[in-house]
Amino acid sequence: MSPLSQGGTEAARCSVLLADGSDLMLRMIGRLLQEEAGIKLLGQAKSLAQTLQMTAELKPHVVVMDLHMPDETTFEPDFIKSQLLRSAKHIVIMSVWNDEEAQALANSYGAASFIDKNTLSSTLTPAILNLC
Repeated sequence: MSPLSQGGTEAARCSVLLADGSDLMLRMIGRLLQEEAGIKLLGQAKSLAQTLQMTAELKPHVVVMDLHMPDETTFEPDFIKSQLLRSAKHIVIMSVWNDEEAQALANSYGAASFIDKNTLSSTLTPAILNLC
């Protein structure tokens, strides 16, 4: 994936990088974010390595990332947290798993917010806008 040139508006107050290993989820969540006037979707990443690279390049306000990325085991949580928060102000983690273990892993990544993917259509954009 690459940076996006469309979506959001000039008045968007919150820039977002979206990261998920699923093409379907990237399309669905990307569409949801592009419909929100206060959010500018800067790009989409399909792996954790790509997320780290694009975060450094694009410097989004918020990185919205799936808890379980395809290459997550190649990086330690502290490294992920330090690299993401070096260039982004906030991390929002999404997952279909909403148990204590998932929330603990999200916290180890430095997540400002944890979103259950089953409710993201009503909870994701407010959570992002709350951070900006």
